[in-house]
Amino acid sequence: MKNKLIVITILAVSMLSGCAYIQKAKRTDDLENENANLRNRIVQLQKDKAKEVKQVYERKGKEISELEQAKRELEESLKKEIGEYKAKLQMTERGLVITFVSEIFFDSGKDKVKEDGKITLSKVAEVLNRDVPNSNLAVEGHTDNDPIKYSGWKSNWELSSARALAVLHYLIGEGQVKPQRLSANGYGEFHPVAPNDTVQNKQKNRRVEIVILPSKLSKVKPQEN
Repeated sequence: MKNKLIVITILAVSMLSGCAYIQKAKRTDDLENENANLRNRIVQLQKDKAKEVKQVYERKGKEISELEQAKRELEESLKKEIGEYKAKLQMTERGLVITFVSEIFFDSGKDKVKEDGKITLSKVAEVLNRDVPNSNLAVEGHTDNDPIKYSGWKSNWELSSARALAVLHYLIGEGQVKPQRLSANGYGEFHPVAPNDTVQNKQKNRRVEIVILPSKLSKVKPQEN
């Protein structure tokens, strides 16, 4: 009887050990499958990220290519103005900046675009519409630090803003540039590019800049009220 109990006990222990082993093996398999799924997920995420980065570089490359093309076209169209040091082109972090001395567009203290200035703006508008049709545009007015005395403006803020708006309205009305693409800002005397200590430097500071921003290839829909 004692031997029989011993045998039964041994069998019971063996069965329990076997069950524990089976459960442990199943748990190990489950963990390996889970790890395999996680590794596959990580690999897929890495592929998705690499694809996303590639697409970003492709978009940036396209935007830069468009701006470089516009720069070449503007250099040709504005050859006269550039040669007379009345205009210059710069590729910056913001985009392509076209800088004009204010005298090319306006008489002293005025915000009405002169006839010669209209010809120049028409050449710019042609390139804007043809070569960078998806780019937004910022028109910026700047002055020197001479205080307003005779023209009737309250300050250089108003004068620079009015000139920026005059250029904007010409680009929309005569240049047929879509108004949704445009914005205007006046900075008065507070963003100089040179010290206001000579006649030549003051002329550099009296300027209008048209900034061609990189294309917005994905549009964000406005929220509905």
